Amino acid sequence: MASVPAPATATSAPSLKATGAEVSSNGLADNIQSFKACDLEITVCQTHKPKPDTAGLTFGTMFTDHMLTIEWSAHSGWQRPRIQPFGNLSIHPACSALHYAVQLFEGMKAYRGPDNRVRLFRPDLNMNRMLKSAHRACLPGFDRAELLECIRRLVEVDQDWVPHSDSASLYIRPTFLGTEPSLGVKRPSQALLFVILSPVGSYFSTGAKPVALWADCKYIRAWRGGTGDCKMGGNYGASIFAQYEAVDYGCQQVLWLYGDDHQITEVGTMNLFLYWTNEKGEEELATPPLDGIILPGITRQSILELALEWREFKVCERYLTMSDLRQALRDNRVKEMFGSGTACVVSPVGRVLYMGENLRIPCPPQNSLASRLLTELTDIQYGRTQSEWSFLV
Repeated sequence: MASVPAPATATSAPSLKATGAEVSSNGLADNIQSFKACDLEITVCQTHKPKPDTAGLTFGTMFTDHMLTIEWSAHSGWQRPRIQPFGNLSIHPACSALHYAVQLFEGMKAYRGPDNRVRLFRPDLNMNRMLKSAHRACLPGFDRAELLECIRRLVEVDQDWVPHSDSASLYIRPTFLGTEPSLGVKRPSQALLFVILSPVGSYFSTGAKPVALWADCKYIRAWRGGTGDCKMGGNYGASIFAQYEAVDYGCQQVLWLYGDDHQITEVGTMNLFLYWTNEKGEEELATPPLDGIILPGITRQSILELALEWREFKVCERYLTMSDLRQALRDNRVKEMFGSGTACVVSPVGRVLYMGENLRIPCPPQNSLASRLLTELTDIQYGRTQSEWSFLV
């Protein structure tokens, strides 16, 4: 294997240069010591794995040739970032991530456009969210621009893995673990930040077909004052039991409810949107507000910004209950319902199972808002439409 230092580059966005352990309300943070992309060391593997057929990709089961690792300790601070051959991690059995779920992650994608250029979609928002999650998990802060540049270099090294397809992409999974080798519920004195890459196709086995959701107050995903607005592994691990119960009922995902009035919050892997005629007779695109219970999705934010830019109907963040949805269906006021997320982009909802009742959601066969948004977003992601949301690799 050949080991070479990576040259410094000037691709980091200046707007990301704020760093720190404590994220303020405007997304900035206090300055701290961080690793630097100019110190990146790259060890290239000598043998490469065969690339998969994009037609048969299963989400998250195949990984590229390289990974990024960055170690931290309270004694020595951040170490040099390293791109190295993909392989297993070695961690102590008492590692705090294993015992106390001191862990978080992000989800991003790299897309290959018709011009053969590789792009990321709004990665600055992922960096902001990851830093916020790190603060909540008592993990060390980092410079968001430096991490993004390290990720860009990793994708650049493994760019041959980015599918030549407009229905597939390269999934990017930054992960941050507490690795202190001792038992005890406390702030970890050691941590590991790593990034792995995986070529992926559609997230749902149904492809682009409408999904069915199971809405039940039996289980609760998150609550006020908790970690529902952070991308922590524990949020997802605790949801698996309910997810399998949803499958037993013939549904693909759980629609998480909250409170005695059964507020609609989010789906297992998606934020949720309702396109309807509201109680005042207004055409409206609504999604639950960011009140600390739901994840602030990048696709969610992008949909809100696009719809506001169109100025064609009311766009708002508001509370919605299952009672609101049932009444609107009875009154024929529901136009569409769909989920959004990095993995699925935009996914129409065709059915909600609630208290033993199958609520059938309209899914227009043509000219739906969901399909329009999907086209707008994927055109930007794959570079068919120029946008400041694109980040070239």
